[in-house]
Amino acid sequence: MWWQRKDLNYDNHSLWFAGKNLEAFASELEAPAFIYSAQRIIDNVTRLRKALDNNGFKNKSTIFYAMKANRFAPILTLLKTRGLCGVDVCSPAEVELATGCGFDCNEISYTGTSLTQTELSQLARKQGLIMNCDSLFSIDQWGQLKPGSEIGIRINPGMGVSRTNNQKLQYAGTAKPTKFGIYREQFEAAMSLVNKHQLKVTRLHFHTGCGYLNAELPQLEKIIQQSLWFIEQLPDLEWVNTGGGLGVPHTAEDNPLDLDAWVQTIHRFYGGLGIKLAIEPGEYIAKDAGVLLLEKTFCEVKKDQMFLGVNAGFNVAPEPAFYDMPFLPVPLNDSGERKTLNIVGNINEALDVWFENIDFPVSDNQTHIALINAGAYSSSMASNHCMRGQFGEYLLF
Repeated sequence: MWWQRKDLNYDNHSLWFAGKNLEAFASELEAPAFIYSAQRIIDNVTRLRKALDNNGFKNKSTIFYAMKANRFAPILTLLKTRGLCGVDVCSPAEVELATGCGFDCNEISYTGTSLTQTELSQLARKQGLIMNCDSLFSIDQWGQLKPGSEIGIRINPGMGVSRTNNQKLQYAGTAKPTKFGIYREQFEAAMSLVNKHQLKVTRLHFHTGCGYLNAELPQLEKIIQQSLWFIEQLPDLEWVNTGGGLGVPHTAEDNPLDLDAWVQTIHRFYGGLGIKLAIEPGEYIAKDAGVLLLEKTFCEVKKDQMFLGVNAGFNVAPEPAFYDMPFLPVPLNDSGERKTLNIVGNINEALDVWFENIDFPVSDNQTHIALINAGAYSSSMASNHCMRGQFGEYLLF
């Protein structure tokens, strides 16, 4: 199977992940349960670090893990205690969680939107916090709270990038304006506020989409080109933060992102500018480091289609329903008669469908299945819709 690798594969028909036989492990747990691999997370960050170091950004770059992808405290503690990276946060509560897991404020990059004055005041009390302002309002308010301080400005280059050009995953460049960042036509007003409060802009930030792979690198190049105009306006600039968005394969047609080609794309434009690079990958670090175990509930034919039901729905892992991101269901045991069926959840909504028309083994002994690529934007986005929001989380070493 296209998704199999050393730490996620079948051995004697049983699915193994992070050194665990998931078929046996499922009998010890109450499903639904997210299972994460510590080693896969470490490997993913290490791979990123190596690509940056080998392509012009050694000692000139930093990685901030995007906490909104997965805020499970053991994962955050792992990242901190291993010294793997800092964290990117987008709410005051995420700042508190990050500091509670050991991160210093100077290891936390804040990029949020639509902040209240109370929230801005909370953040202003955090000495050393890396603050990126994404609106004229936030620049003005921050300037009143901390005049003369250093800030970053989040821009909107008017172009987006995402897996298969999925506009649901884009923060910029869609058919209508988005709330994210400061557009070029607003930049003069932004700098007026910077000067009014004697702020110093040392960082430029932009995040324009999610899940991109090799096919989308030419679009990323165009976005980086658009950022150069903003860079030219900032004489005190030290860092450029290109956000996250690095994707992982979701289908057999997807190839893993060529990290060297990705870094080289960025270096072609920034390498000679004397600035440092920051990135905020959440999906790339955590997504393929997690699976979701689900208990089988029923399997029967309705009209001319077979349905296999499981004990969790789209509220526990919303990406397939919200963003059309395919989460592939896989059997914990790949023996049994294969049939074409739809896998559905337990939420009383028509869109609660995990996967349609999948070739899947069916047997009376089958008690659980797994969804792969469930390590990011699943548990962190979960809700208690229909009061079915309960799940477990486990980090395997």
